[in-house]
Amino acid sequence: MTDPGGTVLTDRQVEVLELRERGHTQREVAEALGTTDSNVSAVERAAEENVEKARRTLDLVRTLRAPTRFTVPAGACFEDLVDRIYERGDEAGLKVEYCRPELYAHLYGALDDVADENMLAAEVTVGLTTDGDVKVFADE
Repeated sequence: MTDPGGTVLTDRQVEVLELRERGHTQREVAEALGTTDSNVSAVERAAEENVEKARRTLDLVRTLRAPTRFTVPAGACFEDLVDRIYERGDEAGLKVEYCRPELYAHLYGALDDVADENMLAAEVTVGLTTDGDVKVFADE
């Protein structure tokens, strides 16, 4: 088994994920570990939640570390968000590394959980890195 030391996963979560990644069914994993299918399912679900929390933590840290940061309120449309990103990049002397269509795609992907059609359903913090990348964090 891979050692989960230094991660947000428990030994059992890593054990279950490794077996599932090797193609074992929940029933096979349960039998191998001497537990139930429902317990394996619960361990998998908890592992996925831990992974999602770790991803959100990284998103937050990367956004906070960006030298140019600003907040966009809930209710803003994506067109305004894109305009503000380019404006803030210009003010900071940063070239945003996305053309307009790429930036829309990046934002829609990153903010899917807090977007309602073309509007933000939650406040979003945007960070612009020195290399022109756009980091976003939404308080879901």
